[in-house]
Amino acid sequence: MTFSSLAFLFIFFPLTFILYALTKSIKVRNIILAAASIIFYAFGEPSAVVLLLLSVACNYILGILVTKGNAKSKKMYVVTAAVINIGMLFGFKYLGFFGSVLGGMTGTELNVPYLRLPIGISFFTFQGLSYVIDVYRNKKLLQRNPFYVLLYISFFPQLIAGPIVRYEDISYQLRHREFNSDRVSRGILRFIFGLGKKVLVANQMGLVADKVFSCNTDSLGTAPAWIGALCYTLQIFFDFSGYSDMAIGLGCIFGFDFKENFNYPFVSSSIQEFWRRWHISLSTWFKEYVYIPLGGNRKGKLRTDLNKLFVFFLTGLWHGANFTFIVWGLIHGVCQFLENHDIIPVKKKWFKPFSHIYVLLVTVTAFVVFRADSMSHAAGVLTDMFNIKAGSAAVNNEVFALITPLFIVSFLFAVLLSAPVFRKIEAKMADSDYSEGCMIAEYACSLLIYVLCILSLSSGSYNPFIYFRF
Repeated sequence: MTFSSLAFLFIFFPLTFILYALTKSIKVRNIILAAASIIFYAFGEPSAVVLLLLSVACNYILGILVTKGNAKSKKMYVVTAAVINIGMLFGFKYLGFFGSVLGGMTGTELNVPYLRLPIGISFFTFQGLSYVIDVYRNKKLLQRNPFYVLLYISFFPQLIAGPIVRYEDISYQLRHREFNSDRVSRGILRFIFGLGKKVLVANQMGLVADKVFSCNTDSLGTAPAWIGALCYTLQIFFDFSGYSDMAIGLGCIFGFDFKENFNYPFVSSSIQEFWRRWHISLSTWFKEYVYIPLGGNRKGKLRTDLNKLFVFFLTGLWHGANFTFIVWGLIHGVCQFLENHDIIPVKKKWFKPFSHIYVLLVTVTAFVVFRADSMSHAAGVLTDMFNIKAGSAAVNNEVFALITPLFIVSFLFAVLLSAPVFRKIEAKMADSDYSEGCMIAEYACSLLIYVLCILSLSSGSYNPFIYFRF
């Protein structure tokens, strides 16, 4: 079950909302949300519910233990939490991959099984580890009510695909939060906006991107290759940022304030700035729990560079067990290294007119590697992009047939929504004499977006979430 499924929109969410609204006790509300979260997860991954509950139980117990004993024993419990959470993630996500790599290096055949990847494991293991580390750093954050820890780790709005919520940021809200009409209306508007980004924009981009990346690269022309690369870049942005908007909106409805996960990354003038705007919760997690503990920028330039490259290696690996993800992460890490040493002169005035082109070129190229099935596939698509050729007429026609008027409209909206155009208009209107009319227009647009989304979903059209596989 996904946020953009009819079952969620018309059955699961309304029932959860009604039960939540009918009770006043924060403890009962937390139990309702925790139970709803387990049911939500069971719809998508019934066989992994026990794994999720075991993860919660282990982190809950370790959270208590880490507040007791001497400094040495406390560190041991933190290490234990890291071993359990990272070990769980490694076993399900990376064991088969590293087994095949090791087998290839040694020339032996290792029969390492590829386990079915539980949905959301990359997210709930990180949140579980965040809980133990945050309690270790500040024992006042310790939560003795197991249902509260269960809710933090498994809360359905961000369980499957984030944003990754640090326990320190949400511990107070688990015990004290508001539920009122203003929050509900703001949350619904944010949810609908995210739903529109996903259904009306990302899905349209995905149809073209999937077609291009399924083509034989020997038959693919330069124009279709670039179209596919641009479409996938827009697809993954609107797919994931749309999901984040829906998660933030749902959290707002139930009284939680999640931090923003995207902030117009494609207006960045450097790759370093891009990562301050893209998947903010993930980059923040790695900064707080990996980069800073490794020494951050306090150990000299060489150590700082190595720390950053290692973090980007992990960032790529976090996305999937494939060399394509690792290379994608390292592309961003190397570009930051080159920027920091002025080899790519992003700080120079003369470079400013080219900075946005540079960022777009790097991110689009890197996302080709990210999307490809293998490094050879990525090399083939990139060769098609940068080596001008006509390609097969039959393949080109298949791609161009998908460039419909609906696609063109979606593409234009995607370009506009990638920059803070509408945000600036909204801010100016809010401070003018037309603020009330602007609010009415906002509700009317939201209703129109919702209706269009329901019509699209009812037709059974293309509707996957990219980040569900991470």
